[in-house]
Amino acid sequence: MEIQEIEITTEYIKADAFLKFTGVCATGGQAKWMIEEGLVRVNGSVCTQRGKKLYRGDTVTVVGASTFRIV
Repeated sequence: MEIQEIEITTEYIKADAFLKFTGVCATGGQAKWMIEEGLVRVNGSVCTQRGKKLYRGDTVTVVGASTFRIV
C-alpha cells in the first residue's frame, strides 16, 4: 500500500479533523466511530482519542483504507 503524504500548515491537527481533511470520512460522527472502533492507528498504535494531536512526521493508518504521513 502506498503512503500518501499530507501537508499541514499548523503545529498539529486533531485525529478526527485529520480524517475529514484527508477525505477518509465526511463527518465528525464518522471519524468518531472509526476511532472508537479501533480502525485508526498512529505510528503503529491504535488511536482511541479523537482529539489526539497529530504532528509532522506522524504516520496514520486507517484499516482497510489508506496510510498517510504528515509532512
